[in-house]
This record gives sequence, C-alpha cells and structure tokens, in this order.
Amino acid sequence: MAMIEPIVDEFLREAETTKRVLSRVPTARLAWKPHEKSRSLGELAWHVASIPRRVSAMALLEDADVKAHKQPPQPETAEAILEAFTAGIPETKENLGKLGDEDLRKTIHFHRGEITMARLPKIGFLRAVMLNHWYHHRGQLSIYLRLLDVPVPSIYGPTADET
Repeated sequence: MAMIEPIVDEFLREAETTKRVLSRVPTARLAWKPHEKSRSLGELAWHVASIPRRVSAMALLEDADVKAHKQPPQPETAEAILEAFTAGIPETKENLGKLGDEDLRKTIHFHRGEITMARLPKIGFLRAVMLNHWYHHRGQLSIYLRLLDVPVPSIYGPTADET
C-alpha cells in the first residue's frame, strides 16, 4: 500500500463531516464574531473550506511559502463557501495522489516569508498542517455554531442536537 492512501482515505471521510458542518453556517451571520480578537464566522468557515486545497498544493513543493499560496477571497454566502469546498475535493485528492512514498519522505520547508514555521517530512506536513490544523478549525467552527444556537451536526458521534 502506498503511504498516501490512508491520508487520502481520511481526507475523503473527513470531507463529508466538514460538508455537514459547513452546511449549517448561516449566511446572515457571516460577519458575527464571538470576540473582537476572533475571526468572523465567514472568515473561519472559509478558512476551513480552503485548507485542504491550499495545503495539498503546497505539499507538491519542497519550499512552501504561505504568502505565495494565499487564500482566495471569501465568497459572499455560506452556500458559496460550501460549494467551493466541495469543488476543491477532487483537486485535493489529485494533488495527494501525485505524492509517492519517496516524495512523502522528503523534507518540506514550510514558511511565511522569512519566518520558518516547520521543516518536516511531507507526510508529517500533511498530518499536521492539512489534517490536524483543519480539524482544529472545524472544531472552532462547531463552537461558533453552538454560540449562535445553530444545531451542530454529528462530527464523530451524535451531538446534543442530533441523536
């Protein structure tokens, strides 16, 4: 089995969960923030929606500067955010499929301009930055939904809103 296969399988399973969460984001509340230092609901939803596509593209490189892989402008509606995420699933899967075992062992320099964020094997980069980072922000998004009294969908099991 190729090393990338479990990553692709996990990504595809988690993409379905992410779609459930993104589908609950209300367009009318995209500007809402739980705190002045927090991202808005729309900014956070868009970040969650764009992580896999952006990070999988960076994983094809050995020198990945976040500044060179900027997040596209946020769509104006929650529906458009969900559509953009869904449209990015095939591209993410394709990018991941280009990474052979030898590629995944290569070190990636992940940075923001002159600031090094990490130097690690690409397999670790995908785990830490594409998957774990994505789950972290999806969890934040579920809390935003709870604070807005929007029913939270099942993520890894039933929520108080779904049995």
